[in-house]
This record gives sequence, C-alpha cells and structure tokens, in this order.
Amino acid sequence: MGFRTLRVINDDRVAPGRGFGTHPHRDMEIFSYVLEGALEHQDSMGNGRVLTPGQIQLMSAGRGVTHSEFNPSPADPLHFLQIWIQPRERGLRPSYTEWLPNVEHAAAPKVLVISRDGRDGSATIHQDAEIYRIRLKPGQQVTHDLEAGRAAWLQLADGELSFNGVELSTGDGASTEQPGTLTFTATRRAEALLFDLN
Repeated sequence: MGFRTLRVINDDRVAPGRGFGTHPHRDMEIFSYVLEGALEHQDSMGNGRVLTPGQIQLMSAGRGVTHSEFNPSPADPLHFLQIWIQPRERGLRPSYTEWLPNVEHAAAPKVLVISRDGRDGSATIHQDAEIYRIRLKPGQQVTHDLEAGRAAWLQLADGELSFNGVELSTGDGASTEQPGTLTFTATRRAEALLFDLN
C-alpha cells in the first residue's frame, strides 16, 4: 500500500497492439520508464509521445487529467514500469515533463532522472523525491548517501545485484530508512530505479 510517498510500482507487460484506454487520474505524480518496446502516451493536456527504452515521461495529474497508454507495435511486446508518487499537495495544475537520456547517460552507472527542482536535466516532480537510474556492468559498484530522516527504495528492473550485501534479482524491491552510504554491486548486468524519499 505504499512506502513513504511511493504509492505504486506497476511492472507492466503489454502485447502488441494492446494497451490501456483513456482513463482518469488526479492528485498523483505518475511516471513511466520503458524497458522494452515502445510506449505510446496521449493525454488530455495535448501531449502525445512514443517512448522507447530508457526514456521517462512524468505526468502530474493534479486536479484531474485523462490519458491512455498503448503498445503501437504490431509485433513487438512492451515492458515498462509505471510508478505513482503522492504529490506534496492536492489540487495542483496538471503538467507533463520528460527525461530523455543523452550519450553520456548510456555508460553512467547512476543518473538523476527525476527531482523536485529539475536539476541536471531531470524531469520535475511535485514532491521532495529524487529518482536515479542505476545501470551496472557485472562486478561494477555504485554508492548513494542517504541522509538522516530520508528513506530509500530500490526497484530492480533487470539483472542481479547486491544492496548493502543483500542479493536481489529481476523484479525484486528493497528498502531502508537507515542513514549512511548505500552500496550497490552488480553480480551480473543490472538496471534499477533508486528512490530517495522524504
């Protein structure tokens, strides 16, 4: 039912030509991270995009918005994560933002993809939350400093890694509310999202 302001993580697999028809949301920050295939997004704010692996779109539903999501391919499956985070306040004006990786991001083990201030080219969220994409080669390691009073959730989208010595595999999630340095080490190629939450 949620961890801090993190409300939902949906691991969605959509058959070719199928999807989710137009439906409403409100008072929720909703973002999608594409892992495989293509995701076609349309919403009542006039946004229409086809996202490919590694790309993120974030929609602030605010006081009300409708959207649809489809797999536009006639042959290829779609796999994406959709995450809901509670906003800092209700009744915000709906908005849309994206994070699109550049060449430097491809090899970076840890990249800020969503933040409350949009720094470093990240998508903007209406909450005190930072989300990082972690992408590691076998044996590669990365750290994250968690401040006192905050909490971390790691969602492993693909591969295998250890989180402070705890072994995780594809689809696993793990959390901590203990401040200090978090260490992630890949036992095989790994891709994950790391949430740093108030």
